[in-house]
This record gives sequence, C-alpha cells and structure tokens, in this order.
Amino acid sequence: MITIAVDCMGGDHGPQITLPACRQFLTQHPEAHLRMVGLPQAMGGFSHPRATVIEASEVVTMDDPLEVALRKKKDSSMRVAIQQVKDGSAQAAVSAGNTAALMAIARYLLKTLEGVERPALAGQIPNVTGNGTMMLDLGANVDCSAQHLLQFAVLGSTLVSALTGKESPTVGLLNNGTEIIKGNEVIKQAGDLLRAASESGDLNFYGNVEGNDIFKGTVDLVVCDGFVGNIALKTIEGLASMFATTLKAEFSKNTLTQIAGAAAYPVLTSFKNRFDHRRYNGAAFLGLRGLVFKSHGSADALAFETALNRAYDAAHNNLLDKVQARVAHAAPLMMSE
Repeated sequence: MITIAVDCMGGDHGPQITLPACRQFLTQHPEAHLRMVGLPQAMGGFSHPRATVIEASEVVTMDDPLEVALRKKKDSSMRVAIQQVKDGSAQAAVSAGNTAALMAIARYLLKTLEGVERPALAGQIPNVTGNGTMMLDLGANVDCSAQHLLQFAVLGSTLVSALTGKESPTVGLLNNGTEIIKGNEVIKQAGDLLRAASESGDLNFYGNVEGNDIFKGTVDLVVCDGFVGNIALKTIEGLASMFATTLKAEFSKNTLTQIAGAAAYPVLTSFKNRFDHRRYNGAAFLGLRGLVFKSHGSADALAFETALNRAYDAAHNNLLDKVQARVAHAAPLMMSE
C-alpha cells in the first residue's frame, strides 16, 4: 500500500479541484491510500475507504511571504501534509500551493540529503517522442555553481531511472551551443564536472544541448539553473496555450475551415494530447530526505491527478532509496571543490 499525503487547500482552486482529483486517483489505484489535509469546512465531508481526512486550521496562500508560511502558519495544510512524510505516515506529499513556501517548509522539516547542498525542482517537458524530457532545475535555485549543476544531474538522472527503468539515462547540459567552448564560466566548469562524472560511471553525459533539444527529446534529462529553467517552462506552457487557442479560433471561422478541422481532428487531437502540459504535471523536489511533489497552482482535476500519479510512481519505485544510493556513490565528485 502506497500512502500519499495531499495538501487539499493549495493552489488557485483548492478543494474544488483537489477533491475530485483525489477520488479519481483512488479509483485508478486500488492499492493506494491518501491522507488528505484541509480545513474541515472545506473538505465537504469527503469520504472514501482508502482515504483519511486530516484537519488543518490554516492555509498558506499563493501570496504569503516565506516568514508567514514557515514561522507563523504552523498548522497549515501544506505543513501538516509534509509532516506526514517526516513522521513516516506517508511516502510522499503533493501540493499545488506556493512554490517558495513549499520548498522552504519541505527543506525545514525533511532536511537535505548528505552531499546535497540545494534541493532542485524536476519536471517533464513535452517532446516529439511523446515520452517527455525531464528537466531541472525549474525554479528552486536562481543562482547556481557548477557543483550545484553536477548535483542536479545526479539527482535528476536517478529520477529518470526510477520512473522509466532506464539504467543510464542520457544527460544534457543546457547551453547556448553544443561546443565545449560555448557558455559562461559556470557552464564550462559544470561541463568538466559532468564529463568527469561520466568517466567515473556516475552519469551518462551526452554533452551540451540547446533549447530545441528539449522538444526533440535529444536526451532524457536536461540540466540548467532555476532562472533559465523556469523561463523555459513558462515559455513552453505559454506556447502550448497559444497554439490551442489559435487552433480553436482558426477552425471556427467558417464552414470550410470547420470541415477541414473535422477531417484533421484525429491528428490534431493526438498532437494536442502529446503536448498537453496537464499530462506532464507534477514536479519533484529532489535532494530532500523525503518525497515532495509540486503541482501547478492553476492545475485542473486532470493535471492534479497527474501530479498524484507522479508521486505514486516515485514512491512505488523506491525513488528516495535510489537517490540516496546514487548520491553516496557520486559523493567524491559532488563534494570536491
């Protein structure tokens, strides 16, 4: 039985999205149990034989400063959910709440693994293969050293292995060119560290990759700092939304375009599903002594259910144990100056 703790109050929509998503998730996973945390009056009397409702008296809003979320709201649904992981009552926690607050609370309660200085946010980006490209950091760390990027590569590579079964997933370093001489000093130094890690068998380093390689699926994992990663993520989401809106508008203009749209519907539907960011929702905070997954704040029920699926798969595949083992093996490189 895999148990997941859920912050039912987080995100832009709270229980009106999280509760239906949880019910659907339980239907699809008969061997799963949920510990659902929220305000009593907001839970709507939710009941399921494989769900436990846990009361919280406070909610971390999307605008709460870190000081408020971490120090003042000690009985928030977000904090209580993560506490379930710390106490061993759940193998993973999921929240759509304030990203900075979630990271701060998770890091405070769970602590980082030995050898990991900074947790990173890892998630999948749609690509043309239909499998998705794993990418980190997606926004947890704006300023990163070469050593941090090496740590992210080790953490992300383990995540890909756990979720896909690939023994040695390929790792690419996001750069403004594929040549070794390209990039700023941090990127060049990170490239040297990643090549050394590849030689020692800790990574399967492909080399430098560019932005278009994310969509091509050139590598299984793309490593970058959180500043670049977050901009890339938001740009991709914006393009997908713009494409869907434009397509709908174009095929509703007149009878001729409606006929053309009907003929192309199967192909367009397949394309839309492949690049539907909701089906890739759920980013993992890697490097902590527990599993925490972040859903988009604006997620609908389908997207939030996807985040629950990510957390379930990670727990089911013993991601935490595998990360600890991989970090321990790579420790000599990761801790070297």
